[in-house]
Amino acid sequence: MHSRIPPQSEQEPAMSGADDANGLDDELAAVGEDELAAVVDGARRRAVRDGDRQIDTAHLLHSLLERDAEVRVAFGDGARIARLLGYLVQRSIGYGLRWQSAVEGSAPGSPTVTRAADGTGGQPGECFSPLAAVAMARTRARATGRGAAGTHGLDLLAALVADPRARAVEVLGRAGVDARELLERIGERVRDASRASAAFECAPGGDLAR
Repeated sequence: MHSRIPPQSEQEPAMSGADDANGLDDELAAVGEDELAAVVDGARRRAVRDGDRQIDTAHLLHSLLERDAEVRVAFGDGARIARLLGYLVQRSIGYGLRWQSAVEGSAPGSPTVTRAADGTGGQPGECFSPLAAVAMARTRARATGRGAAGTHGLDLLAALVADPRARAVEVLGRAGVDARELLERIGERVRDASRASAAFECAPGGDLAR
C-alpha cells in the first residue's frame, strides 16, 4: 500500500491542485476492497458529473451520507440530514459557485483549478483536492490507531470535518450542524462500538473463550 500524498500534508497540505500528487488511482488502491471504495467511487462520479477536476470533501460527504446508514445515524435527526443533503445538491449554485475554480482550502490569490468543462483543466474527477487527500490519509490512520481491520464510514466522516477549512465543514454549518459536536458524537459511537466488541470477545462463546 502506498500513497502519493506529500509527507507534510497532515499539517499543511499543498494547494497546487495542478499535478498528480493526489492521484485518484493511488488513493483507491489504498482503500482497496474496503467498504469505503464505493463511497469514493460515488464521490468521483459526482465530480465528473459536475465537471470538477478534483474530488473535494463535500463530494465525499455527499456520497457518504447517501451510502452509509451508520453515518446518517450519527447526525441523529432525519430533518437535519435532509437539509444537509439539500445544500449538497445545490453546490453548483449560490454558495457553491465560488468553488468551481478554487482549490479547496486555498487562501485568496492562491493557484486555482480550471474546470475541465472549458477544455483546459484535465479530466473531471481525476484527483483529490489536497484537503480531501489529507482526509483519506486520516481515515486510514484512525482505523489503524484502534487496531481495526478496515476503515469505516465514521472514520471518514470524522476526517472530513476535522479541518475547519474543509468544504464539508462549510456545508455542515449552513445546515445547522456543529462540526465539533458531530466529532464528539462520532467519538462516543466509536467508543461504544469498541466496548461492545470487547464485551462480546470476553463473553462465553466469544472469540477469547474459544
